[in-house]
Amino acid sequence: MASCDTTPGMRTLDDALQTIIGQILPLTESELLDIAAADGRVLSADVLSTMSVPPADNSAMDGYAVRIEDLTEYDRLEVTQRVMAGDPMGQPLEPGTCARIMTGAMIPPGADTVIMQEDAEVSNDGTIRVRAAIKPGSNIRKAGEEIEPGQQVLQAGRRLRAADLGLLASIGVGSVNVVRRIRVALMATGNELVRPGVPLQPGQIYESNSFVLASLLRRMGCEVIDFGIINDDIDALRQAFLNADTQADLVISSGGVSVGEADLSRQILAELGSVELWKLAIKPGKPFAFGRLPTSFYAGLPGNPVSAMVTFHQLVVPMLRRLAGEEVKPLLKLDAMVDEKIRKRPGRMDFQRAIVWKDDEGVFRARALPRQGSSLLTTMSQSDAYIVLAADSPGVDAGEYVKVVLFDGLLT
Repeated sequence: MASCDTTPGMRTLDDALQTIIGQILPLTESELLDIAAADGRVLSADVLSTMSVPPADNSAMDGYAVRIEDLTEYDRLEVTQRVMAGDPMGQPLEPGTCARIMTGAMIPPGADTVIMQEDAEVSNDGTIRVRAAIKPGSNIRKAGEEIEPGQQVLQAGRRLRAADLGLLASIGVGSVNVVRRIRVALMATGNELVRPGVPLQPGQIYESNSFVLASLLRRMGCEVIDFGIINDDIDALRQAFLNADTQADLVISSGGVSVGEADLSRQILAELGSVELWKLAIKPGKPFAFGRLPTSFYAGLPGNPVSAMVTFHQLVVPMLRRLAGEEVKPLLKLDAMVDEKIRKRPGRMDFQRAIVWKDDEGVFRARALPRQGSSLLTTMSQSDAYIVLAADSPGVDAGEYVKVVLFDGLLT
């Protein structure tokens, strides 16, 4: 049976992604940043440690540093010194003695084991008796057991996380080389669009895509150059594209890439550069374009808000990661049971906005929102995942399992 949801020339999502990633080379310009300002930025060079972590053997517990052989030779041990975190290394232990030691303090010479204070009985004369079986080397963090000098701790192409900044600080690194910010020119096209804050005239709608996309771009660490709303005028659009091309690494427009009489962006792209792909076999998001301008790349997103978000998340985000030198990884999918029937026509991969939860038996469950129109931005606001149905799927019945992609930190 022929599908009524196909259009000749549509590209699959995987094919489109391979085409895009295959044509983009990472940026080579970098800048040196203090680690306090480097959260979310992408490393442009490997980071090697110049020190050991821990820098010296230290105690993992509050307790007593002892020589393990003394535990069999002496009934009680004399506490001869006290070592706190931050103190210089203590004095060598003499036979039959021990050191009161605190978490993080350096192990005194001669000591090879730390007794937890809970396992030590302290007498009135200040001596201690160990009242538990102790293994040699217990409760000691060895110098370099986490990081050794010369060890690579972070690799170029990594987008820095909060824990990474702490890791850098722990090895004394105060600044790092990161890829410069990707410059993205952003514009919305359409005579019907107006900015929020002014009264609507008949036939007009408020432009919302630029607010969504600019937020997502900034979360990706990009520098956003806002070109505002461009009317459906070929000369105005051509000039906007030319101006954007001189300022940005990537030009993104929303609207103007479908097949209507006023959809001019693809026409101008073909005139000024090249169209590498157009039309995707996904729903929502079929009218997507990718190509080149004289000095920048171009991504043309659909005008419908949900379509714009889906294509941005599925294709523009990998594009940005590639430009920044990151490894582009597929989104993780999990299996979830749907609790209601989902209807679908074969032909295009479908991204249904959904709510996902885990039931009392530990089974992931998913429910598609009842309305799935590509203009309904509420479906992205109210959902936390996509139900992804393959192109050839005719839909699923209640109780069947589907693939689900949870919204990542970018969308939540």
